[in-house]
Amino acid sequence: MRCQVGIIGAGPAGLLLGHLLHRAGIDAVVIEARSRSYIEGRIRAGLLEQGSVETLVEAGVGDRLLREGLPHEGLELRHEGGRRRIELTRLTGRRVTIYGQQEVVKDLVAARLAAGLPLHFDAAGVRVEGIDGPRPAIHFTQGGEPRRLDCDIVAGCDGFHGIARDAIPAAALRILERVYPFAWLGILAEARPISHELIYARHHDGFALATMRSETLSRLYLQCAPDEDPANWPDGRIWAALERRLGAVNEGPIIQKGVTGMRSFVAEPMRFGSLFLAGDAAHIVPPTGAKGMNLAIADVRVLAAALDGFFRRGETRLMDEYSRICLARVWKVQRFSWWMTQMLHRYDAEDGFEHHVQAAELDYLFQSEAAQMTLAENYVGLPYEV
Repeated sequence: MRCQVGIIGAGPAGLLLGHLLHRAGIDAVVIEARSRSYIEGRIRAGLLEQGSVETLVEAGVGDRLLREGLPHEGLELRHEGGRRRIELTRLTGRRVTIYGQQEVVKDLVAARLAAGLPLHFDAAGVRVEGIDGPRPAIHFTQGGEPRRLDCDIVAGCDGFHGIARDAIPAAALRILERVYPFAWLGILAEARPISHELIYARHHDGFALATMRSETLSRLYLQCAPDEDPANWPDGRIWAALERRLGAVNEGPIIQKGVTGMRSFVAEPMRFGSLFLAGDAAHIVPPTGAKGMNLAIADVRVLAAALDGFFRRGETRLMDEYSRICLARVWKVQRFSWWMTQMLHRYDAEDGFEHHVQAAELDYLFQSEAAQMTLAENYVGLPYEV
């Protein structure tokens, strides 16, 4: 096979990139190691910044998002019995929308297949070669048959555990990482959400978060140990812990349960030769700031514009600037996600000083509109450079 851009990974980054390139008249092939049912069924992030919503709507894949998404104009912080609503829209003029990552993926898959564009599921043994030259290739096996895709550009959109980042020579890549000493036990429950907006709670037992996927599906999280076995958390224990930390819950059948590790991770640069990394292949943020999918969309906006300039006008400036532009946003988002994580979680090794600093941070946030503005403008999404 031959195309202009070979895209590895059919998550939000890879699928949105393929869609934007198609609209620009650029030929792209998407290769995914998993099945369609797997990528459309895995539960991931569920909060979109307003800029992400606008990007999807402008790309023509936002009709269902506008119908079914749940717009939020604020969020609530809770600490030691105190409550403070952060008025996102009043403070910034913008809002966020709850719409599951798997729903974004479904919309993008449907659009790609409806347009008759190549999307290869169940691709085994994916590897790349020649990324240090002008004619890279992607090799994979499908249905037991070896296949080769020759292209001009490779986009590595295959997530943190994908093969794209590992194709870059170690000497050419700098990894910066922080692993946090806790995780989140997350559940999806058939229960009415306890609030129409997100609730972030800092409690002496540990952090808790109440969010939702719909008006009848609650997504709830508890801080736990990073090596926690979900089997040690029967439903009754989970509901009791959530009630202690959040104050009240609406119980219902738990249909999904799992532990999510917490880390900050950045790979620099995000380009090597003809390989460009986007989304989780290049960076991971702790989910406290709700930024993972939004960062992927921001990367793709820059990469799509850069490839459009290259293939249609022969311009290379934006391709050369891709990593710098994306990383400037990545590090701002890393700072915000780290700050939210540090402020709201219990650290078992902390001394009294650190505990009081965290409490003072929240008290200041509760009282200061300037501090609330800082949180709000980061939460709804910083302006795009491209």
